[in-house]
Amino acid sequence: MLKEFKEFAVRGNVVDLAVGVIIGGAFGKIVSSLVDDVIMPPLGMMIGRVDFTNLFIDLSGKGYASLAQAKEAGAATINYGLFLNNVLSFLLIAFAVFLLVKQINRIRRGDEKPAEATTKECPYCLSPIPIKATRCPHCTSDLRAAA
Repeated sequence: MLKEFKEFAVRGNVVDLAVGVIIGGAFGKIVSSLVDDVIMPPLGMMIGRVDFTNLFIDLSGKGYASLAQAKEAGAATINYGLFLNNVLSFLLIAFAVFLLVKQINRIRRGDEKPAEATTKECPYCLSPIPIKATRCPHCTSDLRAAA
């Protein structure tokens, strides 16, 4: 059983998955920082310095001035501002990842060379045949005469 577990654990797919999860977690922190620290502050200024984090509904009915005060008092609140912040953050993160993946795909496409043709058309019956063929297997025409 220990031998089987060792084979499973060091199999390429498991190791690749572990590396992907670790790198994905680190990359997630980078993208979150980009959104929270670089994109959100100017966006907040552009929309009139609106801070969604202080938008809440006080269910206790006591009328707290800020969410921090309501939390400190232990009041039940619906924190829709934090929810809006998280939704906006998610959309910006998803858009940033989309742009990154789009650029990576563009770079990959530039590196790929088109595959060389392995077939050609028979000039007599127009069937696909191997490039090196001297006789068409479909119509039996001699292709050396056509060249």
